[in-house]
Amino acid sequence: MKMDVELGAALSELTQDDEPAGTRTWQEIRQATDEMYPTLTRALERPELDERIYEASSVDGASVALHWFSPRAVDSSHRTAAVVHAHGGGMIAGSVALFAPYVREYVARSGVPFLSVDYRRGPEASGELPGQDVFAGTRWLHDHAAQLGVDPERIAVMGESAGAGLAAVSAIRARDAGLPVARQILIYPMLDDRTVTSDPHTAPFLTWSANDNRVGWNAVLGDRRGTDGVPAVIAPARLDDFSGLAPAYLEVGALDLFRDETVRYASSLWAAGVDAELQVLPGLTHGWDQFAPTSRVRAATLERRVRILHAI
Repeated sequence: MKMDVELGAALSELTQDDEPAGTRTWQEIRQATDEMYPTLTRALERPELDERIYEASSVDGASVALHWFSPRAVDSSHRTAAVVHAHGGGMIAGSVALFAPYVREYVARSGVPFLSVDYRRGPEASGELPGQDVFAGTRWLHDHAAQLGVDPERIAVMGESAGAGLAAVSAIRARDAGLPVARQILIYPMLDDRTVTSDPHTAPFLTWSANDNRVGWNAVLGDRRGTDGVPAVIAPARLDDFSGLAPAYLEVGALDLFRDETVRYASSLWAAGVDAELQVLPGLTHGWDQFAPTSRVRAATLERRVRILHAI
């Protein structure tokens, strides 16, 4: 197996951690994310958008910040699609602020506004709380759709990595609550707490290792990780009944630790009669589009994602 040439060049230019591969703690992963993403997003454009911050109340009464990115002022005569977005970070890192340049890019290119949820992360927030925060944002957008000029029947959930897993959780909760979700857009999703070993063919290329994944899931599940007691509203791959879920777009690199669990999730959706598009991209790792923002393959993939947004 080979890595995409442009991605390989981009990764070689990034500053590497001093820690040996496969030994990072959650604190080190969070610090590395905080330090790396301002550099990764430097090449992205900064389009002018309408940006506001709202608040939702989560299941435990905690206040969750919701960042609204819109290409236009509210027009009560027009109803648009909208996306509830959850950022990546392995359940332990990342923030709306770090991932906002990517969100702005989606909004500017598609014309679809995003509500990005600053959900709580592990280990400070464990169990169902991160997913409950994202679902609180989903419910809030439905409740305030008229105010924001949004069609409540055209609200999608979307995320990258851990955020994609939380978007999938929100789609499950919305189905169970009878709340309409038009589409779930899952970019290299983190779905299964049992993924703690890597394929030997892809292991040399991993940018998110099996140890990183173990650390991330341990932060929210503790001793429950890998046991029979983990519910699908924390790890969506545990779901037994996929029927009635929102149509899905799933995308993952062939050199990603999450490749196989993403393929299995798509297969489970198909088996339940749920419409799903699956893209497995050769030569690409986890987070590849963020590491190589000016690559040719990213330009083509971004165009496809924008097409999905237009179809909401």
